[in-house]
Amino acid sequence: MNELNEFKNFCRLLAEESGKIIRQYWRKEFSVENKPDLSPVTIADKTAEEKMREMIIKKYPSHGILGEEFGEYNSESEYKWILDPIDGTKSFICGTVTFGTLIALIKNGEPLIGVINQPVLNEYLIGDNYKCELNGKSVQVRNCNSLSDAVLLTTDHINVEKYQDINKFDKLCRNVKLYRQWGDCYGYYLLATGYADIMIDPVMSPWDLTALIPVVRGAGGVITDYHGGDPLKGNSIIAAGKSVHGTVVNLLN
Repeated sequence: MNELNEFKNFCRLLAEESGKIIRQYWRKEFSVENKPDLSPVTIADKTAEEKMREMIIKKYPSHGILGEEFGEYNSESEYKWILDPIDGTKSFICGTVTFGTLIALIKNGEPLIGVINQPVLNEYLIGDNYKCELNGKSVQVRNCNSLSDAVLLTTDHINVEKYQDINKFDKLCRNVKLYRQWGDCYGYYLLATGYADIMIDPVMSPWDLTALIPVVRGAGGVITDYHGGDPLKGNSIIAAGKSVHGTVVNLLN
């Protein structure tokens, strides 16, 4: 337990230092590059990840790192940090607040800690599979017993059509109370803090999804891949409250 608390405290430092960098560039002029997959990247993404990697290597030189911008380091380590400096770079570029920094720590392949940090709004969400806290206060997914009462979120409707069955997804949209594209990691923040009931992403990378697992589970939610399987072994996410998660999985599949 002491070790877990030590790691949590270090997560907070990583979030604070990366947040200082990101705030310098938010709603400022900067150049945007396209990576080989045509996704955008900015100096804020790169510099924030560089800072976190530097801090991890200094504090825990035996630990591994997997980051979106600079790849893998010490890949065979028992402990590995998984970093997405700006999850929602497109949102960041457009000056919205629906982005955040994702920080995860796994041990022997199992997620221990997950962080969603929104540096502009000063919202720091951390989960350890058993509890989840927003700025030190416990939070939980809200109780939603039927789709007709549910708020459904996703990052990009076009991605659903591109990677999954759009007709089944549209049927889900017609059965919920409200559907919005308040996505990237901020959608999972809204789920974990009780403001939404279902968050779906039809395609994900390890740095997109790993931190979400301890957060959603710690808040009392259920998180799987699109087919109801282990989220770490898939490349998609369905996260929801316990009462509706199974219904959502069945409807989409």
